[in-house]
Amino acid sequence: MSIAQEFKEFAVRGNVVDMAVGIIIGAAFGKIVTALVSGIIMPPIGVLLGGVDFSDLVLVIKEAVGEEPAVVISYGAFIQTLIDFTIIAFAIFMLVKAINSLKRKEEKAAQEPPAPPAPSSEEVLLGEIRDLLKSKA
Repeated sequence: MSIAQEFKEFAVRGNVVDMAVGIIIGAAFGKIVTALVSGIIMPPIGVLLGGVDFSDLVLVIKEAVGEEPAVVISYGAFIQTLIDFTIIAFAIFMLVKAINSLKRKEEKAAQEPPAPPAPSSEEVLLGEIRDLLKSKA
């Protein structure tokens, strides 16, 4: 089997395609959560903390001199990223929890033995005949 043929089999395998779709959706979800955190969640938190904008929080190591920019540690951006991560992780946790709950319900339903089939019309009729014969005897 040639390398090209092996690669084709690998690339079109369901798991690889599912993984690619998951990565694309995950990246889009990350952008949505980042916009949510930076545009909706962080402004009220900044107001509660006295007007602090986390993205502007920096520790200046060396001041700007002339054309040379300042050397800073942007710990506010790090805090923002941690909050983004926490929200994304919690959302994914809730999604996985919901999926696991559905799987448990399906597994429980699959483990329960099916109800015995209803008797056929012939069996019902024979049972009635038997009961009539017993009552006459």
